[in-house]
Amino acid sequence: MLAAEPAKPVKKEPAPKRGRPAKPAAEKAPAKRGRPAAKPASGTAKTAAGNGKKSRAARKTPVRIIPLGGLHEVGKNITVYECGQDAFLVDCGMGFPDADMLGVDLVIPDFTYLEKNADKIRGIVITHGHEDHIGSIPYLLRKINVPIYGTKLAIGLIEGKLKEHGLLGKADLRVITPKQTVKMGCMSVEFIRVNHSIPDSVGVAIHTPAGVIVYTGDFKVDFSPIEGDIIDLARFAELGSKGVLCLLSDSTNAERPGSTMSESKVGQSFNTLFNRAEGKRIIVATFSSNIHRIQQIADNAMKYGRKVAVSGRSMINVVGKAMELGYLKVPDGLFIDIDAINRYPADKIVLITTGSQGEPLSALSRMASSDHRKVSVTPNDFIIISATPIPGNEKHVTRVVNDLLKLGAEVIYEKMYEVHVSGHACQDELKLILSLTKPKFFIPVHGEYKHLVAHAHLAQSVGIPPSNILIGDIGQVIQVDNVEMKVIGNVEAGGVFVDGLGVGDVGSIVIRDRKRLAQDGLIIIVATIEKETGACMAGPDIVSRGFVYVRESEELMEEARLLVKKALDQCLDSGIRDWTTMKNSIKDALSSFIYRKTKRSPMILPIMMEI
Repeated sequence: MLAAEPAKPVKKEPAPKRGRPAKPAAEKAPAKRGRPAAKPASGTAKTAAGNGKKSRAARKTPVRIIPLGGLHEVGKNITVYECGQDAFLVDCGMGFPDADMLGVDLVIPDFTYLEKNADKIRGIVITHGHEDHIGSIPYLLRKINVPIYGTKLAIGLIEGKLKEHGLLGKADLRVITPKQTVKMGCMSVEFIRVNHSIPDSVGVAIHTPAGVIVYTGDFKVDFSPIEGDIIDLARFAELGSKGVLCLLSDSTNAERPGSTMSESKVGQSFNTLFNRAEGKRIIVATFSSNIHRIQQIADNAMKYGRKVAVSGRSMINVVGKAMELGYLKVPDGLFIDIDAINRYPADKIVLITTGSQGEPLSALSRMASSDHRKVSVTPNDFIIISATPIPGNEKHVTRVVNDLLKLGAEVIYEKMYEVHVSGHACQDELKLILSLTKPKFFIPVHGEYKHLVAHAHLAQSVGIPPSNILIGDIGQVIQVDNVEMKVIGNVEAGGVFVDGLGVGDVGSIVIRDRKRLAQDGLIIIVATIEKETGACMAGPDIVSRGFVYVRESEELMEEARLLVKKALDQCLDSGIRDWTTMKNSIKDALSSFIYRKTKRSPMILPIMMEI
């Protein structure tokens, strides 16, 4: 790994005092504040002085901000920053499939625009090591190989991913530290420490010819962090006093009032629960990337004289890398291999596992279904699910909790104790960053549309005019200079499905077919046709899969067979020998009959063999 060479920050123009711009006397009164005009009808956000009039200020070289993910969704974060002929990326994350993306393993951004502009891209800047910020890097590096900048832990986790994909040898990984600045062509990127649920997280200040753009990354304000310093609020304030052109800020918790609790609060809850679990084996399910949480579990295990084992592939990988890099500080001998847990009394073991979201193939889910090869849950287990269900995962988590309770275990989950805190800022912290940076323009990022709208409301509450707030969408090209912010076009963007080893070979048509197969099943018609005459020599035979149980629906299947035979005879009488036409005739006749009889629409697949 190469250390990034520091570069001098780009000289910035002095900015006027921040706050709400004064309206000229000739202008109308400001718009009502009830609903954020976050997306002006014209697609343009302007300063008050330039709203509706030609600005007196000389325009500076504009910057284009192009989000390719992370808007109107949670995850898949990736944004392009362009100025002139220079561009760089901030983050390159993956998303998890929705329930209707049947069989899909993960979702990555569409890299089409990046491939077309590969000669412009100077590097990739990583804010932290979560999958929704680094998960797509191996897929991008297969197409574009550029330097990757990140903190030590983020680079360490990226190394592990690239090694799995066989790409580590050709990757250019560069470790940076907070307060360091690296050049990206005519722009430069300054790294600013923030607090999050994973160590070594940073935000960035992008120094451009048009002004300073601040991107918070995922963050919260934690005044008693488990590891490292608190968020560098002083630097955010300093940038604000000098003039911030545009702020892009994490919107994940924009609907939640107050402030996010400190991670240290969870440690206090663990202490109480470990004491309560006397005489029982403790199993804790949490996010594998939450090293702060794992550290607190290990600290309490040591306090109560217990050994720690880990289960789950991602948990083993992250714990190993965190210990190697010194982010997980534990004494020798505290961690043991999971194969050795039976050598110790149950009340001397803490097992840390994946599966806090009820993922079907996770370690905790396999324990709950009695399908784990090395761990069997018994009434002597005390299980803590140290996470809040991500929206959409509630049913999965409830199923796992129910199955664990049926096995006799005691389960602590959700709000029963304070065993989880978010890594994202709530409303008071979001308003604090807005107030410190005092941006001219604001773009809420990271979240579903409702989160972005809530964040836009917060921005208005601290004095940012609605006309200077823009709720973007993936693929939009947002141009900003010292006078205005506006959408000037769109680029190709969206999600690409990864299914097994296939990348992009599963699209909307395949997903549609999978849904239809899952909902109504499949009917296969097999017939043998005489080549010269077109007469049906054998069949038609009908095979049903996932539609009806044939032995209990013989009358229906016989009617269907006769209908197909009739459709083939009609083709023969009409002189039709084209197989495509014959197959369509069969499908049209049979689908109408099946729907009339059953109100179902199975997939119909005719197979014609010629002799």
